[in-house]
Amino acid sequence: MTVKQIFDSMDYGPAPEAAGDALAWLVDQGDRFGHFIDGVFTDPGDGFDSRNPATGEVLATLSQATQADVDAAVAAARAAQGKWARLGGRGRARYLYAIARLLQKHSRLFAVLETLDNGKPIRESRDIDIPLAQRHFYHHAGYAQLMEAELPGREPLGVCGQIIPWNFPLLMLAWKVAPALAMGNTVVLKPAEWTSLTALLFADICRQAGLPKGVVNIVTGDGAVGEMIVNADVDKIAFTGSTEVGRRIRQATAGRGIPLTLELGGKSPYIVFEDADLDSAVEGLVDAIWFNQGQVCCAGSRLLVQEGIAPRFHAKLRARMDKLRIGDPLDKSVDVGAIVDPLQRNRIAALVDANAEGETYRAACPLPDGCFYPPTLISGLSPASPLMQEEIFGPVLVSSTFRTPDEAVQMANNTRYGLAATVWSENINTALDVAPRLAAGVVWVNGTNLFDAAAPFGGVRESGFGREGGWEGLAAYTRPGGKPKALKPVAAFDGDEAEPQPVDRTAKLYVGGKQARPDGGYARNVFDRRGRLIGQAPIANRKDIRNAVEAARGASGWSSATAHLRAQVIYYIAENLAARGSEFAAQIDRMTGGKSGAKEVDAAVARLFTYAAWADKFDGRVAQAPLRGVAMALREPCGVICALCPDDVPLLGLVSVMAPAIAMGNRVVLVASEPFPLAATDFYQVLDTSDVPGGVVNILTGSHADLAPTLATHADVEAVWSFSSTDLAAEIERGAAGNLKRTWVNNGHSRDWLGAEGEGREFLDAATEVKTVWVPYGA
Repeated sequence: MTVKQIFDSMDYGPAPEAAGDALAWLVDQGDRFGHFIDGVFTDPGDGFDSRNPATGEVLATLSQATQADVDAAVAAARAAQGKWARLGGRGRARYLYAIARLLQKHSRLFAVLETLDNGKPIRESRDIDIPLAQRHFYHHAGYAQLMEAELPGREPLGVCGQIIPWNFPLLMLAWKVAPALAMGNTVVLKPAEWTSLTALLFADICRQAGLPKGVVNIVTGDGAVGEMIVNADVDKIAFTGSTEVGRRIRQATAGRGIPLTLELGGKSPYIVFEDADLDSAVEGLVDAIWFNQGQVCCAGSRLLVQEGIAPRFHAKLRARMDKLRIGDPLDKSVDVGAIVDPLQRNRIAALVDANAEGETYRAACPLPDGCFYPPTLISGLSPASPLMQEEIFGPVLVSSTFRTPDEAVQMANNTRYGLAATVWSENINTALDVAPRLAAGVVWVNGTNLFDAAAPFGGVRESGFGREGGWEGLAAYTRPGGKPKALKPVAAFDGDEAEPQPVDRTAKLYVGGKQARPDGGYARNVFDRRGRLIGQAPIANRKDIRNAVEAARGASGWSSATAHLRAQVIYYIAENLAARGSEFAAQIDRMTGGKSGAKEVDAAVARLFTYAAWADKFDGRVAQAPLRGVAMALREPCGVICALCPDDVPLLGLVSVMAPAIAMGNRVVLVASEPFPLAATDFYQVLDTSDVPGGVVNILTGSHADLAPTLATHADVEAVWSFSSTDLAAEIERGAAGNLKRTWVNNGHSRDWLGAEGEGREFLDAATEVKTVWVPYGA
């Protein structure tokens, strides 16, 4: 027999990982667990079984948390938070470092327990999940050490409620707990009902590390427990899970001033160009969709392959599928483990069985009895097919073809999700041309499922908002220091109707670079302090919003313009405003009844110069991930931002909102100061003479309360900001849940628009999304 024949006939024998230590740990705990509250495990209560999905064996019985349990956990976290924050970043770093060391010390125990509880292959738990969890605690120990020096003026939020899914139980815990603790917060965490065991082992590690009581609290149970945490007296919610649950959390927290991090579902495209290394692309695809049995929110579950190579690529892929090994997750030679629960397996099967389109191919490999599902490829689907649009969350790959790079981008973006994407091409020009055009928070070039604590991760669209990891992820766990002041409503002056009107022109809306009459044809009188009529302001309605948003979307070229060009336009606006400064100052003084018009104009001009300066300087970074390549955290515009401008400073407020948004490449729909709108209707004359492309800035006037619901629910708007003196936070956040657009609201708190609060990085952060592009290189 030749060497080649021996090699071709070789097969992998079983290589089982012993489960004895993990099972012994469960026995030591009595195979029954209470909750971890205030540094101790509570007595077990009524609960449910945690099972090994590969065998159906009961591993332990867990307690179903009650409202009293959640309240006790929140109270313990609240009591511990002040002292934990006062310990300082350097003190907290020591604890995070100790946790990281203990995770390393007990890595085998964690890996085996994770595989027993979740069903994923031991190779994945051992080589990916547990090392990454360790990395997050090490990395965030460094952030804690540097907090005072590098994040001056920032302080912790307080008590963080955290809800994690079942697909990466320990890793998702690390993603959330490590940054929260590093920044001085305390946590109440709920692991997934099906996979709570490694979270409880982590609680034991916290005790070994000497972590102060109440800093980490863990309660177990079903979705009702997560709902209790969302409704509890917490200062932040971080959630990873389904889009539908994320939408409900957005609605439940609306108006409460609770920051959210939502990492939700995905239907990520995996794009293979004709010049790709096809064998490498096939191997990458195995990792993209059959890693963790496809139970990955960013799985490359939507294959888009260039038409000319599709038959050859699919043939290679089917041959590779047939070689995958499915079986006991504790066997180190197994590629695909068990589905987490029979309910999930049945859901996957139902979605596939209901499909009547395309060609279905199931891997020709032995399928064990139990909760397993074969690797499946469904090719020849149309882009609108339900399986191309809906998240299956299982080892099922759906496929379609494209002809040109532009068509590939269109098909990739033809989804309500935007979590991740993969591009395979040997032509770096093609790859780096396509990557920025993909609507995704993470893009992998010639690689897939690359993660690191230094690189931000998160989605856009209905894949959620916020980032986890890196400096960008820390912002979600801090806030500016100091106590905000309550916002006072600003009312318009009353006066008598005057006919004929002593004005020589009628103010209009500004839509698409043109003055436009309001759709309703109505206007309201604007009076000065003495009740004299100054002029009239149009009253916009939902159709005017529709027209303004359409104009903003039509000006998408502004987002691709160079930062240098945008800076020049903003400088030009500043020059033209300064030239008419005395006119604007007099108008402001008359409208507001004050004497600070000149000061406001000067501040507006200065603010324009500030953001013109920032336009080509607020950029991304290269994350220091352990990678032979680069992980670039790029800053991109959000898209169309609608903003309710401040009422008290009618010109400066509008400029302070508009300038950072357009400097970063967004297009805006601005609703002017409600009581003092005429500064905005004069300002569009400045825009007309400043080379601002039509549709980049659109200005409406009218009632903030009437217009806010339409802005918040508009499907073609990427973000809504509100600085109105009318508290509309709840209305906007509740409406934004529809397509999970980003919101930035004042929650009834005032802002010093003439001072440092009125400008800076906070505005630039809100005006941009972070896209992480991973580009490995070399052999």
